Amino acid sequence: MPRAFVTGANGFLGLNLVEQLCARQWDVVGLYQPGTSTRYAEAFPITLVAGDVTERRQLEAAMPDAPDAVFHTAAMTSIWSRRNALQTRVNVTGTRHVAEVALAKGARRLVHTSTWNTFGMGRGAISETTPQSGARSWINYVRSKALAEQEVRRVGAEGLATIILNPGHLIGRYDTRNWGRLIRMVHDGSLPGVPGVRSRFCHAEAVAGAHVAAAERGRPGETYLLPGVQASFREVLEAIGRRIGKRIPGRDLPTPLLRLVARFKVLKAAVTGREPDLTPEGVALMTNDPEIVSDKAKRELGYEPAALETMVADACDWMTRAGLLT
Repeated sequence: MPRAFVTGANGFLGLNLVEQLCARQWDVVGLYQPGTSTRYAEAFPITLVAGDVTERRQLEAAMPDAPDAVFHTAAMTSIWSRRNALQTRVNVTGTRHVAEVALAKGARRLVHTSTWNTFGMGRGAISETTPQSGARSWINYVRSKALAEQEVRRVGAEGLATIILNPGHLIGRYDTRNWGRLIRMVHDGSLPGVPGVRSRFCHAEAVAGAHVAAAERGRPGETYLLPGVQASFREVLEAIGRRIGKRIPGRDLPTPLLRLVARFKVLKAAVTGREPDLTPEGVALMTNDPEIVSDKAKRELGYEPAALETMVADACDWMTRAGLLT
């Protein structure tokens, strides 16, 4: 029975990955951030261990010897600049620790979850051969994830077999934040309008499957972009509305208005100390819509993007079963 070590095992992507590993009869040790909920992770036959990726000794104690695969899905996705220092520690220092400990423990390979944003914002088209500019981004999330990839490649050059996956926006089950928050807003009728932007969306289940395939047959040292469905936010939200039987606002919110609202929310957050639900960085990420001109993940990992209705149904139906839409 192959053994896996999964960071962020109780997170959105981590849970999708754990589910698939268990279905394939992997022995899974899952790391979760101390103080975070393991409610959904406890449904799977895995060993859960509390630990902080920024604390190397905790990783050394948690990671088993010679795992067949280390999956690093844990990351801080905040898009509020006041979280930049912590985000850099989690995403960059944390990734360095995971990679170095995996090498020291004799892991067969490391599969690292990144984002297509590391290739840079405002690109018309990208492939795995496109030079990355994310390390110079003004958005700390993008910059920190690009620097994290550099840490993975550095340890890879020291002998660890590493693979990096770069998906777009994730939609699917086990999402209690991100799109889960917008699904609740559609359900509650509290969505003020629809962002008038387009982007790329990936099914979390398909992305998790690509992680398992990367561990089983991906080529060490390679990066794999995971294409998704191109859709407007209106198309996504209308699909949500159809699935849960709710109407969405007819009004589109133009990007200049979104930027203005984001600046206002950031100013308000400076007073309240609570992270805003929209920031200028968030608007920039929402409007990033490159064309992925690569079928490498399909050819080598068997990755198949899901239809928009499929991923939306998965997310909405899970939230309903979990009692999150009341």
